[in-house]
Amino acid sequence: MIKRRIYIFSIIVSLFLVWYFFIKSADYIINFKSNTFPETIIQSLKLWNNGLDSSVELREDANLSHVQQTFNIADSTHIYDWQIKLLTDSTSQVTVGVTDKNLINSLKNKLLVPFSNTDFSTGSEKIVFNFMTVLKDHVDNFKITIIGIEEIPEKFLAFIPIKKTQVEKAKGMMENSSFIGEVLLKNGVELNGPPMLEITEWNRLKDSISYNFGYPVLPQQNLPTNTEIQYKKLEARKGIKAIYHGNYITSDRAWYALLRYAKKNNLDVAPRAIEIFYNNPDMGGNSINWKTEVYLPIIIEQ
Repeated sequence: MIKRRIYIFSIIVSLFLVWYFFIKSADYIINFKSNTFPETIIQSLKLWNNGLDSSVELREDANLSHVQQTFNIADSTHIYDWQIKLLTDSTSQVTVGVTDKNLINSLKNKLLVPFSNTDFSTGSEKIVFNFMTVLKDHVDNFKITIIGIEEIPEKFLAFIPIKKTQVEKAKGMMENSSFIGEVLLKNGVELNGPPMLEITEWNRLKDSISYNFGYPVLPQQNLPTNTEIQYKKLEARKGIKAIYHGNYITSDRAWYALLRYAKKNNLDVAPRAIEIFYNNPDMGGNSINWKTEVYLPIIIEQ
Protein backbone atom coordinates (compact mmCIF):
# COMPACT_ATOMS: atom_id res chain seq x y z
CA MET A 1 0.00 0.00 0.00
CA ILE A 2 2.81 2.38 0.92
CA LYS A 3 4.68 1.52 -2.29
CA ARG A 4 1.52 2.22 -4.29
CA ARG A 5 1.14 5.64 -2.67
CA ILE A 6 4.80 6.43 -3.32
CA TYR A 7 4.37 5.35 -6.93
CA ILE A 8 1.27 7.54 -7.43
CA PHE A 9 2.98 10.45 -5.72
CA SER A 10 6.02 10.02 -7.98
CA ILE A 11 3.81 10.02 -11.06
CA ILE A 12 2.05 13.20 -9.91
CA VAL A 13 5.36 14.94 -9.16
CA SER A 14 6.80 13.84 -12.52
CA LEU A 15 3.77 15.11 -14.41
CA PHE A 16 3.92 18.42 -12.54
CA LEU A 17 7.62 18.84 -13.35
CA VAL A 18 7.05 18.06 -17.02
CA TRP A 19 4.21 20.61 -17.10
CA TYR A 20 6.14 23.23 -15.16
CA PHE A 21 9.38 23.05 -17.13
CA PHE A 22 8.21 22.12 -20.63
CA ILE A 23 4.51 22.92 -21.06
CA LYS A 24 3.86 25.96 -18.85
CA SER A 25 4.14 28.86 -21.27
CA ALA A 26 5.61 31.57 -19.03
CA ASP A 27 8.79 31.62 -16.98
CA TYR A 28 7.36 34.29 -14.68
CA ILE A 29 3.84 35.65 -14.23
CA ILE A 30 2.92 39.11 -12.93
CA ASN A 31 -0.66 40.11 -12.08
CA PHE A 32 -2.18 43.50 -11.37
CA LYS A 33 -5.54 45.26 -11.49
CA SER A 34 -6.42 48.58 -13.10
CA ASN A 35 -9.45 50.81 -12.60
CA THR A 36 -10.39 50.96 -16.27
CA PHE A 37 -11.64 48.73 -19.07
CA PRO A 38 -9.47 46.50 -21.30
CA GLU A 39 -9.47 48.73 -24.39
CA THR A 40 -7.91 51.61 -22.46
CA ILE A 41 -5.18 49.27 -21.23
CA ILE A 42 -4.52 47.91 -24.72
CA GLN A 43 -4.35 51.38 -26.29
CA SER A 44 -2.11 52.64 -23.48
CA LEU A 45 0.12 49.59 -23.89
CA LYS A 46 0.55 50.25 -27.60
CA LEU A 47 1.31 53.93 -27.04
CA TRP A 48 3.82 53.08 -24.28
CA ASN A 49 5.42 50.47 -26.54
CA ASN A 50 6.06 53.09 -29.23
CA GLY A 51 8.31 54.99 -26.84
CA LEU A 52 10.48 52.02 -25.84
CA ASP A 53 13.93 51.37 -27.27
CA SER A 54 14.16 47.70 -26.32
CA SER A 55 10.77 46.57 -27.65
CA VAL A 56 11.03 45.44 -31.26
CA GLU A 57 7.56 44.05 -31.95
CA LEU A 58 4.01 44.16 -30.65
CA ARG A 59 1.27 41.86 -31.94
CA GLU A 60 -2.40 42.08 -31.06
CA ASP A 61 -5.07 39.41 -31.38
CA ALA A 62 -8.34 40.09 -33.14
CA ASN A 63 -10.24 39.81 -29.83
CA LEU A 64 -8.47 43.00 -28.62
CA SER A 65 -7.75 41.57 -25.17
CA HIS A 66 -4.40 39.90 -25.81
CA VAL A 67 -1.11 41.54 -26.81
CA GLN A 68 2.28 39.91 -27.26
CA GLN A 69 5.35 42.10 -26.90
CA THR A 70 8.92 41.19 -27.88
CA PHE A 71 11.93 42.72 -26.11
CA ASN A 72 15.61 42.46 -26.95
CA ILE A 73 17.41 42.63 -23.60
CA ALA A 74 21.20 42.24 -23.67
CA ASP A 75 21.76 39.01 -25.63
CA SER A 76 18.30 37.60 -24.86
CA THR A 77 14.85 37.87 -26.42
CA HIS A 78 12.00 38.09 -23.93
CA ILE A 79 8.31 37.65 -24.76
CA TYR A 80 5.73 39.55 -22.68
CA ASP A 81 2.28 38.02 -23.09
CA TRP A 82 -0.39 40.46 -21.87
CA GLN A 83 -3.87 39.09 -21.14
CA ILE A 84 -6.55 41.59 -20.07
CA LYS A 85 -9.87 40.51 -18.57
CA LEU A 86 -12.78 42.73 -17.51
CA LEU A 87 -13.76 42.13 -13.87
CA THR A 88 -16.39 44.85 -13.38
CA ASP A 89 -17.61 47.81 -15.43
CA SER A 90 -14.61 49.79 -14.21
CA THR A 91 -11.96 47.23 -13.24
CA SER A 92 -9.72 44.90 -15.25
CA GLN A 93 -7.31 42.12 -14.38
CA VAL A 94 -3.98 42.14 -16.24
CA THR A 95 -1.85 38.99 -16.40
CA VAL A 96 1.64 39.27 -17.88
CA GLY A 97 3.49 36.07 -18.70
CA VAL A 98 7.20 36.65 -19.34
CA THR A 99 9.32 34.08 -21.18
CA ASP A 100 12.91 33.89 -22.39
CA LYS A 101 12.93 32.48 -25.93
CA ASN A 102 16.18 30.63 -25.22
CA LEU A 103 15.18 27.18 -23.91
CA ILE A 104 18.17 26.86 -21.55
CA ASN A 105 17.54 30.32 -20.09
CA SER A 106 13.84 29.53 -19.80
CA LEU A 107 14.47 26.33 -17.83
CA LYS A 108 16.92 28.19 -15.60
CA ASN A 109 14.34 30.91 -14.93
CA LYS A 110 11.66 28.38 -14.00
CA LEU A 111 14.07 26.66 -11.65
CA LEU A 112 15.30 29.80 -9.84
CA VAL A 113 12.39 32.27 -9.91
CA PRO A 114 10.24 30.52 -7.24
CA PHE A 115 13.10 30.58 -4.75
CA SER A 116 15.01 33.82 -5.34
CA ASN A 117 15.01 37.25 -6.92
CA THR A 118 16.84 36.89 -10.21
CA ASP A 119 17.89 39.46 -12.80
CA PHE A 120 15.14 38.04 -14.99
CA SER A 121 12.34 38.41 -12.43
CA THR A 122 13.57 41.80 -11.21
CA GLY A 123 13.89 43.12 -14.77
CA SER A 124 10.44 41.82 -15.67
CA GLU A 125 8.88 43.50 -12.63
CA LYS A 126 10.64 46.76 -13.49
CA ILE A 127 9.25 46.79 -17.04
CA VAL A 128 5.71 45.93 -15.96
CA PHE A 129 5.81 48.47 -13.11
CA ASN A 130 6.93 51.12 -15.59
CA PHE A 131 3.82 50.48 -17.65
CA MET A 132 1.62 50.36 -14.54
CA THR A 133 2.84 53.86 -13.63
CA VAL A 134 2.13 55.18 -17.13
CA LEU A 135 -1.31 53.55 -17.15
CA LYS A 136 -2.30 54.91 -13.74
CA ASP A 137 -1.26 58.42 -14.75
CA HIS A 138 -3.42 58.15 -17.86
CA VAL A 139 -6.44 56.70 -16.05
CA ASP A 140 -6.22 59.45 -13.41
CA ASN A 141 -6.37 62.12 -16.11
CA PHE A 142 -9.60 61.35 -17.91
CA LYS A 143 -13.21 60.73 -16.93
CA ILE A 144 -16.11 59.24 -18.89
CA THR A 145 -19.75 59.72 -17.96
CA ILE A 146 -22.32 57.70 -19.89
CA ILE A 147 -25.47 59.75 -20.46
CA GLY A 148 -27.49 57.18 -22.40
CA ILE A 149 -29.82 57.53 -25.37
CA GLU A 150 -30.08 61.07 -26.76
CA GLU A 151 -30.60 62.73 -30.12
CA ILE A 152 -27.48 63.56 -32.09
CA PRO A 153 -28.00 67.21 -33.14
CA GLU A 154 -28.47 68.13 -36.79
CA LYS A 155 -25.52 70.10 -38.15
CA PHE A 156 -24.25 71.45 -41.46
CA LEU A 157 -20.54 70.72 -41.41
CA ALA A 158 -17.67 72.47 -43.19
CA PHE A 159 -14.93 69.86 -43.03
CA ILE A 160 -11.76 68.31 -44.39
CA PRO A 161 -11.57 64.49 -44.70
CA ILE A 162 -8.59 63.07 -42.79
CA LYS A 163 -7.05 59.63 -42.39
CA LYS A 164 -4.85 58.90 -39.36
CA THR A 165 -4.16 56.37 -36.65
CA GLN A 166 -6.29 56.73 -33.54
CA VAL A 167 -3.48 58.28 -31.53
CA GLU A 168 -2.89 60.82 -34.34
CA LYS A 169 -6.52 61.97 -34.41
CA ALA A 170 -5.89 65.18 -32.45
CA LYS A 171 -2.81 65.88 -34.58
CA GLY A 172 -4.96 65.80 -37.70
CA MET A 173 -7.38 68.21 -36.05
CA MET A 174 -4.60 70.63 -35.13
CA GLU A 175 -3.11 70.49 -38.63
CA ASN A 176 -6.39 71.62 -40.19
CA SER A 177 -8.24 73.65 -37.56
CA SER A 178 -6.60 77.02 -38.26
CA PHE A 179 -6.89 76.63 -42.03
CA ILE A 180 -10.60 75.81 -41.92
CA GLY A 181 -11.30 78.60 -39.44
CA GLU A 182 -9.39 81.21 -41.45
CA VAL A 183 -11.14 80.32 -44.74
CA LEU A 184 -14.57 80.47 -43.11
CA LEU A 185 -13.79 83.75 -41.35
CA LYS A 186 -12.36 85.33 -44.50
CA ASN A 187 -15.52 84.47 -46.43
CA GLY A 188 -17.89 85.65 -43.73
CA VAL A 189 -19.28 82.19 -42.97
CA GLU A 190 -21.15 82.12 -39.67
CA LEU A 191 -20.27 79.29 -37.29
CA ASN A 192 -23.00 77.25 -35.62
CA GLY A 193 -21.22 75.60 -32.71
CA PRO A 194 -17.82 74.32 -31.58
CA PRO A 195 -15.53 72.17 -33.77
CA MET A 196 -16.53 68.56 -34.26
CA LEU A 197 -15.67 65.41 -36.15
CA GLU A 198 -17.46 62.46 -37.68
CA ILE A 199 -15.74 59.08 -37.88
CA THR A 200 -16.42 57.52 -41.30
CA GLU A 201 -14.27 54.39 -40.95
CA TRP A 202 -12.66 52.67 -37.94
CA ASN A 203 -10.35 49.68 -38.28
CA ARG A 204 -10.01 48.56 -34.68
CA LEU A 205 -7.32 45.99 -35.37
CA LYS A 206 -5.05 48.43 -37.21
CA ASP A 207 -6.07 51.46 -35.08
CA SER A 208 -6.69 53.44 -38.25
CA ILE A 209 -9.51 55.93 -38.67
CA SER A 210 -10.95 58.09 -41.43
CA TYR A 211 -12.87 61.12 -40.25
CA ASN A 212 -14.36 64.44 -41.27
CA PHE A 213 -13.15 67.28 -39.06
CA GLY A 214 -14.37 70.83 -39.18
CA TYR A 215 -16.86 73.41 -37.94
CA PRO A 216 -20.65 73.40 -38.03
CA VAL A 217 -21.84 76.42 -40.02
CA LEU A 218 -25.15 77.99 -40.96
CA PRO A 219 -26.17 76.90 -44.47
CA GLN A 220 -25.85 79.85 -46.83
CA GLN A 221 -25.18 80.74 -50.42
CA ASN A 222 -21.70 81.46 -51.72
CA LEU A 223 -19.85 79.08 -49.41
CA PRO A 224 -16.16 78.96 -50.41
CA THR A 225 -15.66 76.04 -52.79
CA ASN A 226 -12.19 76.67 -54.20
CA THR A 227 -10.37 75.00 -51.28
CA GLU A 228 -10.03 71.52 -49.75
CA ILE A 229 -13.04 72.25 -47.54
CA GLN A 230 -16.14 70.15 -48.21
CA TYR A 231 -19.69 70.46 -46.89
CA LYS A 232 -22.34 68.01 -45.73
CA LYS A 233 -25.46 67.87 -43.63
CA LEU A 234 -25.39 65.64 -40.57
CA GLU A 235 -28.95 64.51 -39.97
CA ALA A 236 -30.42 64.42 -36.48
CA ARG A 237 -30.73 60.84 -35.24
CA LYS A 238 -30.82 58.75 -32.11
CA GLY A 239 -27.54 57.79 -30.50
CA ILE A 240 -25.93 56.91 -27.21
CA LYS A 241 -24.01 59.72 -25.60
CA ALA A 242 -21.05 60.06 -23.26
CA ILE A 243 -19.26 63.07 -21.80
CA TYR A 244 -15.49 62.73 -21.94
CA HIS A 245 -13.21 64.93 -19.84
CA GLY A 246 -9.55 64.69 -20.78
CA ASN A 247 -7.02 65.21 -23.54
CA TYR A 248 -8.57 65.04 -27.00
CA ILE A 249 -5.80 62.64 -28.06
CA THR A 250 -7.48 59.89 -26.04
CA SER A 251 -11.17 60.76 -26.37
CA ASP A 252 -11.50 57.44 -28.21
CA ARG A 253 -11.67 55.87 -24.76
CA ALA A 254 -15.28 57.03 -24.76
CA TRP A 255 -15.93 55.09 -27.98
CA TYR A 256 -15.01 51.85 -26.25
CA ALA A 257 -17.08 52.75 -23.20
CA LEU A 258 -20.10 53.41 -25.41
CA LEU A 259 -19.60 50.14 -27.29
CA ARG A 260 -19.62 48.28 -23.98
CA TYR A 261 -22.71 50.21 -22.87
CA ALA A 262 -24.46 49.31 -26.12
CA LYS A 263 -23.60 45.62 -25.76
CA LYS A 264 -24.76 45.55 -22.15
CA ASN A 265 -28.07 47.20 -23.09
CA ASN A 266 -28.66 45.23 -26.32
CA LEU A 267 -28.38 48.32 -28.52
CA ASP A 268 -27.22 48.03 -32.13
CA VAL A 269 -24.87 50.94 -32.82
CA ALA A 270 -22.65 52.05 -35.69
CA PRO A 271 -18.97 52.29 -34.64
CA ARG A 272 -18.68 55.75 -36.20
CA ALA A 273 -18.36 58.24 -33.41
CA ILE A 274 -19.34 61.88 -33.55
CA GLU A 275 -17.34 64.15 -31.25
CA ILE A 276 -18.02 67.77 -30.31
CA PHE A 277 -15.13 69.65 -28.66
CA TYR A 278 -15.89 72.44 -26.19
CA ASN A 279 -12.40 73.63 -25.21
CA ASN A 280 -9.46 75.05 -27.15
CA PRO A 281 -6.24 73.20 -26.17
CA ASP A 282 -4.24 76.25 -27.30
CA MET A 283 -5.65 78.08 -24.28
CA GLY A 284 -3.88 75.61 -21.98
CA GLY A 285 -5.24 74.51 -18.64
CA ASN A 286 -5.66 71.09 -17.09
CA SER A 287 -6.89 68.66 -19.76
CA ILE A 288 -9.16 66.93 -17.23
CA ASN A 289 -11.36 70.04 -17.60
CA TRP A 290 -11.62 69.74 -21.40
CA LYS A 291 -15.06 68.55 -22.42
CA THR A 292 -16.04 66.38 -25.39
CA GLU A 293 -19.52 65.16 -26.21
CA VAL A 294 -19.26 61.74 -27.82
CA TYR A 295 -22.06 59.95 -29.67
CA LEU A 296 -22.43 56.55 -31.34
CA PRO A 297 -25.42 56.40 -33.72
CA ILE A 298 -28.09 53.80 -32.99
CA ILE A 299 -28.92 51.59 -35.97
CA ILE A 300 -32.66 51.61 -36.55
CA GLU A 301 -34.06 48.57 -38.35
CA GLN A 302 -36.19 49.53 -41.34
